[in-house]
Amino acid sequence: MASFRKLPSGNTRAEVSRQGRRLSKVFPTKQAAKEWAARQEFLILDAADKPVDHGTFAQAMDRYAREVSPTKRGEWWEVLKLKNFCADPIAETNMAKLTPELFAKWRDKRSTQVKPATVAREMQLMSAVLTCARREWGMIAINPMSDVRRPKKPESRDRLPTEDELLRLAHAAGDDLTTATARAFHAFKFALETAMRSGEIVALTRDRIDLKRRVAKLTHTKNGRSREVPLSSEAVRLIEALPQDLDPVFGLDNRLIDALWRKVRDKAKADGLNFHDSRHAAITRLSTKLDVLALARMVGHSDLRMLQVYYNESAENLAKRLD
Repeated sequence: MASFRKLPSGNTRAEVSRQGRRLSKVFPTKQAAKEWAARQEFLILDAADKPVDHGTFAQAMDRYAREVSPTKRGEWWEVLKLKNFCADPIAETNMAKLTPELFAKWRDKRSTQVKPATVAREMQLMSAVLTCARREWGMIAINPMSDVRRPKKPESRDRLPTEDELLRLAHAAGDDLTTATARAFHAFKFALETAMRSGEIVALTRDRIDLKRRVAKLTHTKNGRSREVPLSSEAVRLIEALPQDLDPVFGLDNRLIDALWRKVRDKAKADGLNFHDSRHAAITRLSTKLDVLALARMVGHSDLRMLQVYYNESAENLAKRLD
């Protein structure tokens, strides 16, 4: 449908919305605006009657996994997810026939299988594929996912490891750092000291650590910006305890640390504890030692509001600090 609005300048803005496409243009007269709108509606409907075969959604996801995902830090997760998506019936839909309704049905079905946060992340990945297909590959004119409502964002996690859980985790992992299992928990303890993410820890090489200055330089970060992380005396001790012939220093990769952490956690019966919860615990503890700007710089947050997501000190502890 076309609509027309009189502007303060005396011109007329024509707006066309058909087949999911939205167009807008300003004209000196309403008649010119009507003629343009009628022409655009005809072109949109005519194109809809003659769809171009650009392949299936599965082919687009496969191309994205081969060409785009390798440029990202989260390549492994993306490729795995895209492979799983290709097994879903929606993957066999022709790109020209993808609609918001199809993705809404997929969302509702998926929401019965996993948590809302997982659905939201998966929808974000699907949308990235469709955006790339629209902008760079010319496979579609619009991204049908843009009109699909995302699941409600869940409240921020407030899960912190307890002292008892840390003892059980240590027992489950063992203290022989020549084994990858022990080093996975060792990496968790290092994260508790530094607030570093697991991907940053496993990418840490010896030439990026200066133990005299007590600084670790990160080049592989989530936001792509390098930063230097100050190391506590305990963080230095944890590094020095590792076998010296390992490089990267923890001798792990993203897949291995994820699998081993889950194994140790389950054995220790630390139900619901994620590796990333170490970042929450570290930021909460560090907030008592560093001011907000120094803390944001250390953990790599350019938006200070993000610190509120990770800061989880209890009201009881805050009350003690008021004395």
